[in-house]
Amino acid sequence: MISAHRNLILPSSSHSHVSASRVAGITSRSLHSGSLTSCNTGVCCSLDADKYENDPELEKIRRERNYSWMDIITICKDKLPNYEEKIKMFYEEHLHLDDEIRYILDGSGYFDVRDKEDQWIRIFMEKGDMITLPAGIYHRFTVDEKNYTKAMRLFVGEPVWTAYNRPADHFEARGQYVKFLAQTA
Repeated sequence: MISAHRNLILPSSSHSHVSASRVAGITSRSLHSGSLTSCNTGVCCSLDADKYENDPELEKIRRERNYSWMDIITICKDKLPNYEEKIKMFYEEHLHLDDEIRYILDGSGYFDVRDKEDQWIRIFMEKGDMITLPAGIYHRFTVDEKNYTKAMRLFVGEPVWTAYNRPADHFEARGQYVKFLAQTA
């Protein structure tokens, strides 16, 4: 299910593995699909990752949302140069000035995002899950105990890889996201 709103929507079916957990000593609340629309953290859906190369549903999403550029990243020690450095960089709390779109093609990992109260929410992502994190949201990513994630990265236009570590509240994208949060309160 895709939503034009910037709410976290759980994929239906057995892929509904969004969970909250204790992160870096910060206690976050338990969430289930019925309460996720109040998180305001992003959009999530589930697709068939085995047919990503010829998936009409993925093509429809790309066309509707103007995702014109994509690549595939494999996050594991054997495939990602400077693996340890990259893992630390991905886990540093940051934001982007554009939406971050990730589609998990294989493996699994976690996106941690901040809710309205600035508390962490941990989102478990596995094969078939796609997430869109809105520009201006503080977040971070880490692999799970399997240390393996293969993901498609999607962009509107040319990719922008710049991450701005917290604090980055002076950016317009952050201000727009905070304004959006205030309107949903």
